[in-house]
Amino acid sequence: MVDLGTKAPSFALLDTISDNLVSLDDIASPKATVIMFICNHCPYVQHILDKVVELAGEYKTTGVSFAAISSNDTAAYPQDGPRHMKALALDFEFPFPYLYDQTQQVARLYQAECTPEFFLYDGNLNLAYHGQFDDSRPGNTHPVTGKDLRTALDALLNRQQVPLEQKPGVGCGIKWRQA
Repeated sequence: MVDLGTKAPSFALLDTISDNLVSLDDIASPKATVIMFICNHCPYVQHILDKVVELAGEYKTTGVSFAAISSNDTAAYPQDGPRHMKALALDFEFPFPYLYDQTQQVARLYQAECTPEFFLYDGNLNLAYHGQFDDSRPGNTHPVTGKDLRTALDALLNRQQVPLEQKPGVGCGIKWRQA
């Protein structure tokens, strides 16, 4: 786990929706910024994606910014490539950029391990929350609510202590390119 308080690593990645480079500075919010590592093929991402989009749309109105990053090896998982990323983002009407980490360097800088995995930064880009969306998984009976991320966001926006108990993201391991 990345230490809370860690500064968000800078990046500039291709936004597969707009075909423009998007940097951390472009998306950083003075209130809160959520960086999420997702991919197209992961059943854990597919399971929560509707609610992720809904939550992002809701919190965007409060000044929180969001960005999704896909870092998977597209030679082994072509469905996670930019063309397919753009199609998914348009189908789900992502209210955030969907960035392609071709070199996988950004995932390494963030120490991301799986999809989905959420990083919430405060207005100074210091890590306030790192972990799961909620307890729901494909095949279990927990509803998809975004409870863990929502609790952290609400605390941060209300200038309260973000709960220190944070459950790690659970899902598909990032598909690292073989050397």
